Amino acid sequence: MKFRSIAVEGPIGVGKTSFVELLVRKFDAHKVLEDVNNPFLKEFYQDRPGAAFQTQLFFLLSRYRQLQELSQRDLFSQIALVDYIFPKDKIFAYLNLDDSELLIYDKLYAMLEAQVPKPDLVIFLQAETDRLVERIKRRKRGYETGISEAYVNEVNKAYNYFFFHYNQAPLLVIDTTHIDFVHHEEHLDELVEQIRKMDRGVQYYRPMGT
Repeated sequence: MKFRSIAVEGPIGVGKTSFVELLVRKFDAHKVLEDVNNPFLKEFYQDRPGAAFQTQLFFLLSRYRQLQELSQRDLFSQIALVDYIFPKDKIFAYLNLDDSELLIYDKLYAMLEAQVPKPDLVIFLQAETDRLVERIKRRKRGYETGISEAYVNEVNKAYNYFFFHYNQAPLLVIDTTHIDFVHHEEHLDELVEQIRKMDRGVQYYRPMGT
């Protein structure tokens, strides 16, 4: 495997963490999963004033700490798999913060971002919004019960726009709308093969599914 640090990204409900868990077994890799135990998240989904800023800063600092710890590991001994990239934080910040909050956020982000290592490969998982909503409902996470389909769609569009312009690392874009890599081993094996064949630049893969 030519890539030693791989990040998996995608909108809410696309299956990032499940995909990383499965790839860890395929590649015998070290995993870093985003800490979703954000004490402000439930209040954010309930639209409590100020919760968006608190939620965003908590995630920003948590992600920074995790990636700093990862950078101190010997990545030549084991592949590292992470279920996010640091710049994803800005996607949510620009969706949810007002101008005065963004002024503070941007200054802090710029200070931290310069110290965060970039992955060797980014895998962007896509899916249509209705499929994302279906997957969110299926996993029944309590703090996600207040997520509206409109918000999921907004996040989905923001992710597609962000990765259309992404050029910080090799990028493999996978459309997961019509496949189920969690319950169909053959779907997972197809995706693993695409990762093994991945080289530089941007590549798109749209599997046919069942």
